[in-house]
Amino acid sequence: MLQTIRSHRRTQLILGLIVGFFFGFLLQRGAASEHDVILGQLLLTDFTVVKIMLSAVITGMVIVHALRSLGIVKLHPKPGSVGTSVIGGLLFGVGFAVLGYCPGTVVAGVGQGALDALFGGVTGILIGSGLFAAAYPRLAKGILNKGYFGQVTLPELFKVNVWVVVIPVAILLTALLAWLESAGL
Repeated sequence: MLQTIRSHRRTQLILGLIVGFFFGFLLQRGAASEHDVILGQLLLTDFTVVKIMLSAVITGMVIVHALRSLGIVKLHPKPGSVGTSVIGGLLFGVGFAVLGYCPGTVVAGVGQGALDALFGGVTGILIGSGLFAAAYPRLAKGILNKGYFGQVTLPELFKVNVWVVVIPVAILLTALLAWLESAGL
């Protein structure tokens, strides 16, 4: 079934649209696209966004690795470096701090009619993407390759079975999620 989906671009686009719609709906329902919630996250007074993301990471990590263990899916990790992580984190952080939206919440904000998300967020994403694409050839020769660590995953790095990493990480993230909830954050 997944091979069939992978070979049909139209099916991929339709599934992407459906999944994206539900993702945006859940972000909106979880209040992750509300300015006050995002501002509270940046001020470390409202951890709604962190709780949503922790829930998504735990669920996604367990499901993806279960599907991988069953041979249903294959993972194709992208290579990385300290340079790409620092530049990406800075760009994301500046955009998030200035506008109060990340790419996912910008789309959810546009969907609920927020003009700042439409004009500031979408415009910012397009301009920022264009500038990065223009600068990429020079950046790729320099800072983006600093601290290159390749396509390695944590289980590969530690030379252990994937579940030796997934289970403890899922438990730790679940404990953090429970602590945030019990602390009323």
